[in-house]
Amino acid sequence: MNTDIQILDLLPTRLKEARRAQGLSLDAVAKLSGVSRSMVSQIERGESSPTIATLWNLTRALQVDFAGLLEDGTAQDRIELLRDADVPTIENRGLGCRIRILSPPEEAGKHEVYELVLDENGLLESQAHARGAREQLSVIEGRIEVVSGASRDVLNAGDTARYSADVTHSIRALKDGARAFLIVQNA
Repeated sequence: MNTDIQILDLLPTRLKEARRAQGLSLDAVAKLSGVSRSMVSQIERGESSPTIATLWNLTRALQVDFAGLLEDGTAQDRIELLRDADVPTIENRGLGCRIRILSPPEEAGKHEVYELVLDENGLLESQAHARGAREQLSVIEGRIEVVSGASRDVLNAGDTARYSADVTHSIRALKDGARAFLIVQNA
């Protein structure tokens, strides 16, 4: 482990890199972590040293390993584990839709994996992603209507749809709600 001074020198940069790797704004990290936007900004600029509780909330929100954030970065054989309660969740996107972020932060913008939990008629509408982007939606429970551009289809539990995400697209639960896994691949 590094000395206290080296840790304090690494922390602001590592937190900022983790936030940017996920494509998150300061506001988004504040919402996910419960740490104020100004505090996140001060920590990233090295103007404030976070408490252990604050650091723990930030690392959970950014999906980074608490200890690994402070080490010299050498990879070790290990299993990275996120318990159910520790998986970052976005609840203010869409209508009646909860999004759990399952992919690691370093995959943000490349290959992203989400669990979607939709209430009855829950809706997730998305603007066009980068050119060539595609999504794969696998329905675990319920029925879901998928719209990609002018195309529309209904999926039942066990069905998978692959479609263009570089056009306006949406996912809507039918009947009693639904649960699905969504993979977003950017070209």
